[in-house]
Amino acid sequence: MFAKVKLDNSQRCAVHPPAPQEADQVNFAFSDEQELLRSQARDFLERECPPSRVRELMATPDGYDEAMYRRMAELGWTAIPFPERCGGLGLGLVDMTVVLEEMGKRLVPSPLQSSVGLAGMTVLAAGSEAQQQRLLPGICDGSQRATVALLEESGSWDAGGVRVRAQRSGDAYLVRGTKLFVADAHVADWMVVAARTAEDSGDGITLLVVDGSAPGVRSRALDTIDPTRRLFEVAFDGVEVDAGAVLGEPDRGWHILERSLDAALVAVSAELCGTAQRALELSVDYATTRQQFGRPIGAFQGVAHRCADMLVSVESAKSLTYYAALAVDSGSSEAPLAAAMAKAYTSDAVRTVTAGAIQVHGGIGFTWEHDMHLFFRRAKWGEVTLGDASHHRERVARLLEL
Repeated sequence: MFAKVKLDNSQRCAVHPPAPQEADQVNFAFSDEQELLRSQARDFLERECPPSRVRELMATPDGYDEAMYRRMAELGWTAIPFPERCGGLGLGLVDMTVVLEEMGKRLVPSPLQSSVGLAGMTVLAAGSEAQQQRLLPGICDGSQRATVALLEESGSWDAGGVRVRAQRSGDAYLVRGTKLFVADAHVADWMVVAARTAEDSGDGITLLVVDGSAPGVRSRALDTIDPTRRLFEVAFDGVEVDAGAVLGEPDRGWHILERSLDAALVAVSAELCGTAQRALELSVDYATTRQQFGRPIGAFQGVAHRCADMLVSVESAKSLTYYAALAVDSGSSEAPLAAAMAKAYTSDAVRTVTAGAIQVHGGIGFTWEHDMHLFFRRAKWGEVTLGDASHHRERVARLLEL
């Protein structure tokens, strides 16, 4: 079903399309441009977002550094996956994974994931040319933030879980209801809201672009396990939305949203791969320097085997994520399946790797002063974001008609 994967010696992967005679294979090897992008991202984040800065930002009301976000936009990160006609760089999701991995390694508090990976990709997938020209340039140049309001009290990541209503009133919709765990709603200039406009078990959903400061929009911060993320409960109290703000076809929004969520799943998985990779690196460094009984603890089989298992999990998660990014970029019919498989595996892998990293560090890994618990918290956030492993394994089964 999937193309074969060939890894180079560095185990770092990006995608070059296969030659015609090798249609059953994909050669993963980062291009020089992608390696330069990775190096740029690594150097920038090492300088601008060390662990001490992450802890400082955790304690601020907004939870991120606006000046840092602007510099990230100046480097072009917010414009990577969008077409040049909308102010983007015209690259792809594969290139975006390079940056997101580095951000995941540094636990960067930032609205980039919600603005680019969620809202921006949804507009790109569903918006008309006029809507894309209006909404995406602000995302690309970093002057605007956005998010997607999807999850509700049921906790279901499918169309049946959407109960927020949008009632047609003349040339507008009136939106009523409450969304939960909306990322970065406090700084969102606009948000894509999935609302029910028809009683249809398979769809009946309409996607609406709602002004974040519109009358009747109220946000309340939620306590979450990951202090580097800001999640909100957003209530819509009869918010009036012009009919021109509908993305795609009314009552058919869920099918559109699923396409954009494939890209979002890859984006989240890429960031989690970086988090798991960094937890592994810190564990190996600690295992080679921490002494017990006159030997590095990495010399003991229990520790060495745990680190080896962590490595297998990280590399497998990367392989699935890179393939999914390629599938989405190429418009492959396998994109939904690849994205679901990547998120299902990565959700489990990042939790297992970060939990194992805490064990490798021993008692100090459980303390607030050590950073390892922040990696575990980020893993728990990512594990359930856009659906946990069980949800996506069920989706894989449906797609394979099992």
